[in-house]
Amino acid sequence: MAIELRQQLKLTQQLIMTPQLQMAIKLLQLSRLELMDAIRQELEENPTLEESMDTSPREQLHQDEEVPVVAPEKPHEVTIEEKIPSDIDWNNYIDEYNTPGRIRYETEDRDAPQYEAFISHKESLADHLLWQLLMASPSEEEKRLGSLIIGNLDKDGYLMSTAADLGQQAGVTADDIEEVLFLLQSFDPIGVCARDLTECLMLQAKNLGLQNTLVTQIISQHLNHLENKNYKAICKALKVSLDEVIAAVEIITNMEPKPGRQYSEDEPQYITPDIYVYKTEDDFAIVINDDGLPKLRVNPFYKQAITHDKEVGGNARNYIQDKLRSAAWLIRSIHQRQKTIYKVMESILKFQRDFFDKGITHLKPMVLRDVAEDISMHESTISRVTTNKYAYTPQGIFELKYFFNSSIKRVHGEAIASASVMEKIKRLIESEDARKPFSDSKMAELLRTENIDIARRTVAKYREMMGVLPSSKRKKFS
Repeated sequence: MAIELRQQLKLTQQLIMTPQLQMAIKLLQLSRLELMDAIRQELEENPTLEESMDTSPREQLHQDEEVPVVAPEKPHEVTIEEKIPSDIDWNNYIDEYNTPGRIRYETEDRDAPQYEAFISHKESLADHLLWQLLMASPSEEEKRLGSLIIGNLDKDGYLMSTAADLGQQAGVTADDIEEVLFLLQSFDPIGVCARDLTECLMLQAKNLGLQNTLVTQIISQHLNHLENKNYKAICKALKVSLDEVIAAVEIITNMEPKPGRQYSEDEPQYITPDIYVYKTEDDFAIVINDDGLPKLRVNPFYKQAITHDKEVGGNARNYIQDKLRSAAWLIRSIHQRQKTIYKVMESILKFQRDFFDKGITHLKPMVLRDVAEDISMHESTISRVTTNKYAYTPQGIFELKYFFNSSIKRVHGEAIASASVMEKIKRLIESEDARKPFSDSKMAELLRTENIDIARRTVAKYREMMGVLPSSKRKKFS
């Protein structure tokens, strides 16, 4: 068989995303903060796009009111009749009226505080310890080793390196490190610079004057029993009564296992809702949150330059046309994004009306397909809309993904959402007796009385998802 080159025509269909569609999809899945960053970046890069500075219109006068028309007075001509004498000593005049005596110039920012006063700076754990180290009047060597130790603390205040490693790094012996470490462990917060939890709690017990007591014995020898609340094993090992152990445990549980927690540099993340749902009498109103989003428009100067100015040509005309097209696509995509979010929220409100009226326990099972079929969109579009978007509701602020839950079958009646079951488990735990907490099996039985049939392992899974300890570790003896 001979090998030869041959040309063939083949007709195929291929789905190609236009730049406009790509931008619309990109903006649809952005969170509110990411959208604002994208708009600011486009404003910087696209000269044809600008922020509209429309001001609110003035109040219109009522049509029935008659406004009197006052004819403007003819302005009088101002003439200077007094002649300035020619024999004035201008040097003495200027010196007299420019003396810094009682003359005082008022400025708008005369009483304004400095800019630094507006800046909020939270003191870190390292800064707090270094300040205390300097207040202890250390030598240069102690200051150097102390700074090295403080630099090796984690966010909870624990020392992450050994004395031998730090000594090798600083060129000193481990005993020199231990000496400075002993000084740092006396600083505030108590328990800082410890190497493990036992040492941290022992430092706090020492500060309370509880050396060589039952408290220090439990900390040094029976932390594992303390964690599992196996108080009978502690009583048997130390040959003390249960009341004594409970009193000692009460002191230990009031200690701080993470001394550096109060100096954490983690900043709270505040959520700005993308959409608001307000209850008005017997109905709900949906409002898109446009606060902070720039109002965009296409610069009319460039539009006129393309339309009327014939001197603009070549590369300049192509560049302006591309930027104008990009600006128009961005504005249209933002409007489409807001419109899609509104339609999705409107559909969610229709399916989950009981939730908005009565609370989380009335949340119904719902999947993306339900909303997609309701508003005639693809499931992938609904998934992008509900990602990192938040809604303010009468029940609180929730991510739009929260309203989509798997269903759990009931013994009788319609299915219930998994989030509703988790809320019921949470309420059972909050209402339990701390001395006799509900086990997972007991909670499964109590849920079965409410027509919710789930297994014990499902209760355990939901409890762990909520970060709740098992009943053996929730039990309190006093």
